Amino acid sequence: MGKWRMPDLYRAPFPLYTIKVDPKTGWVITAGGGGASKTGIKNAVHFLGLELVGDQHCATLVHSHDTDTRATMNLAIGGDVIAAGQDGRCSLMRFRQRQTRGKAAAGGGSEQGAARRRAGKGGKGSEGAAAARSNVSEMKDNTTQISVDTFGEVQSDLNPQDPLQKCVRFSPDLSLLLTGGTDGHIRVWELFHQYPSLKEKLDFKAHEGEIEDLDISPNNKHLVTVGRDFACSIWSGNQLAMNLCWHEKMPQIAAKSYRYMACRFGKVEDQKDNMRLYTVQIPHKRDRKPPQCYLSKWDGQNFLPMLTNPCGTEVISTLAVSDSGTFLGLGTVTGSVAIYIAFSLQKLYYVQESHGIVVTDLAFLPDTPKGQSLKGNNEAAMLSVAVDCRCQMHTVRNRRSFPIWLVLFFCGLMVVGAVLLLQHLFPGFI
Repeated sequence: MGKWRMPDLYRAPFPLYTIKVDPKTGWVITAGGGGASKTGIKNAVHFLGLELVGDQHCATLVHSHDTDTRATMNLAIGGDVIAAGQDGRCSLMRFRQRQTRGKAAAGGGSEQGAARRRAGKGGKGSEGAAAARSNVSEMKDNTTQISVDTFGEVQSDLNPQDPLQKCVRFSPDLSLLLTGGTDGHIRVWELFHQYPSLKEKLDFKAHEGEIEDLDISPNNKHLVTVGRDFACSIWSGNQLAMNLCWHEKMPQIAAKSYRYMACRFGKVEDQKDNMRLYTVQIPHKRDRKPPQCYLSKWDGQNFLPMLTNPCGTEVISTLAVSDSGTFLGLGTVTGSVAIYIAFSLQKLYYVQESHGIVVTDLAFLPDTPKGQSLKGNNEAAMLSVAVDCRCQMHTVRNRRSFPIWLVLFFCGLMVVGAVLLLQHLFPGFI
């Protein structure tokens, strides 16, 4: 019997490589394509309208923005600006939405004609015709239109052989844009929103070989980068502050048997001034008996290790952290999707081979009013995309909890009951 897969929320006509959710509007923005090869597979950025109907999520294509011969491999959203990694360049696009109220819905005339024909056959038909005309006159095409304009582009990777931007992030205050690619350089750009433009602020060699991932702390103080050279580095500006060592207290892990794959900062619930850093470590080489991958949690201030747990033998391909910092999302090269509790690094949700091939990106619904309304009765809701062209939704239902007074009340009842039972069995016990 084949493995069970999650139902598709949306299926694109091209491979999907990245997905984000606009916190303000709730639009799901996903992108990909077939690249420059003349296979007939298009390259585009798709805007999806997400809705919650009952307990089920559904998505519809609202707008498709053609990206010509370049597939978007990664993107970040900063306000109304999209930074899209396309080959060795970063394309800056601004998206806007507006409500339009058009004429009567298409097909109204034919409905009216049919109603008139029915009306000629009797009084009931006449009443039906009147109702039909009334309904049609009220059916206005109230739709949302999205416009996307490219206002800038920068060369974000200078690899002379095969330039490719591999990751992009906006700083939390949206003043900076950070990119990393196959040439091992980190480039930091100042973003001016009022007059949309970029000015290069920093360009430094961070790793030997490709940059796999990067992130910036909420206070813009620290930049963390992951490279294929086995290093996960903490930077202050362009100055190296330290390199992390996740297996320092694990002597059974041989040097250079694992490499870092992803990094993300996350909040700490009910601790406004604290943060955590999460990293994923995967085997550098695959063995006949697949070794474990590992998930690590670090103190976000001094970057001391706090906890490391194994997270299965499937090679991790992508990492995401929920806005609240409560949940971590993992995707694998074999198409599986999992959600972990950030505090304990324990698995909470798992679907084996939910996608048919490598999961390329994950995105939690944001903790904004729009995101909360789309979550419904779920504690977490996470989107996944893969090379199989599919977009899926993964949800964790709200876990039932009881007030502490109610727990104490029942504990008291149990103690009283135990005492009465002992008194009945052994008279004079008290």
